[in-house]
Amino acid sequence: MLLHADITDKILSSFYKVYNTLGYGFLEKVYENSLMVEFNTCDFLCIQQAGIKVYYAENEVGNYFADILVENKIIVEVKAGKGEILKEHEVQISN
Repeated sequence: MLLHADITDKILSSFYKVYNTLGYGFLEKVYENSLMVEFNTCDFLCIQQAGIKVYYAENEVGNYFADILVENKIIVEVKAGKGEILKEHEVQISN
């Protein structure tokens, strides 16, 4: 079972609407801003460039800035590229 499936389904639907409308070739910020427009129609609580403190062994070691934080539960990282997920993208979103 997918965690937060109800929210995730709406996020994916919003992604496809943005992509089908804009197509490919824009910078990430254009897609990020367009997703925010779509997420607002879903009545999501969303924060762009949300600052998240990173801890290691109970010590604050840095800050991470998520492209979009949805409902304080799901991080959306926007990537614009040539249709492939690069290793550095996988590392950025892995646990």
